[in-house]
Amino acid sequence: MKIITIALGGNALGNTPEEQQINIDKAVPSLVDLITQGHKIILTHGNGPQVGMIYKAFEYGASNADRICRLELQECTAMSQGYIGYHLQKGIKKELRRLGMPWHVSTVISQVEVDKNDPGFTSPSKPIGDFYTEAEARAIMNAHPDQVFKEDAGRGWRRVVASPKPKFIVEQDSILNLLDHKFIVIACGGGGIPVIKDETGNYQGIPAVIDKDFTAAMLAELVGANYLFILTAVDCVSLHFGTKEQQDIKKMTVKEARYYAKEGQFSPGSMLPKIEAAIRFVESGKNRKAVITSLGKAHLAMSGEVGTLISN
Repeated sequence: MKIITIALGGNALGNTPEEQQINIDKAVPSLVDLITQGHKIILTHGNGPQVGMIYKAFEYGASNADRICRLELQECTAMSQGYIGYHLQKGIKKELRRLGMPWHVSTVISQVEVDKNDPGFTSPSKPIGDFYTEAEARAIMNAHPDQVFKEDAGRGWRRVVASPKPKFIVEQDSILNLLDHKFIVIACGGGGIPVIKDETGNYQGIPAVIDKDFTAAMLAELVGANYLFILTAVDCVSLHFGTKEQQDIKKMTVKEARYYAKEGQFSPGSMLPKIEAAIRFVESGKNRKAVITSLGKAHLAMSGEVGTLISN
């Protein structure tokens, strides 16, 4: 039996709750098929479109109605974990019942500790929320000195937040306990709710976005996974992506992956963090492998029919 940590891309899940449930229902048979092959799985997911929708809804509501409050990003991340987990639980449980399988499924609302001195906090770079004029952005910064806005590629000004690296999964004991009792666990959605320790040792939420692929690698290490599956919108990793010279890659060593990354083959906003997370996981222990492929074809990845396999 292999232990497989599966990271679902938030964009691959869709942009609306209806679209998300449809995409999940289509993908679930391939995920559960990994269990029928004799493997144990644990799931995590991105939340880019989903947390953005939640954040913008509260921003709009607070701007137009006194009785609606603004919510910080950590609360929005918690909400996205809940509703994505709800859809995944429904879809997976339906498939388990259809197959007569005794497994359970549960979502763990997950906090992930970050270092308050992480360099990401000194130079926030992750844009979130709506676009504003420069005057509107400066007015908000004057009213809320803790918020930072920057001009975004000529499209207007947006709030930017830190993107620190994950340090520790706060709910790790709960995750491991559920796994030991035949639960399919959904955890660390959106990279986790970012928290830091205060001077008393208690956790406090902080507005930030943790890259979900780095947290997925940490989660895979925690559960002693043999494989990390990073599921996205493409079937495999490609060189010269989107050009006439595009070349799909079936297998890559860590050395080759580093070389291609240094060449600039992978986009910093999409494929590069997936490659970096795969490298981290593969190097974290013996005989560990990572696979990058599309959401609907996860069950074919174990046989090497699809995807890009990254190993030492």
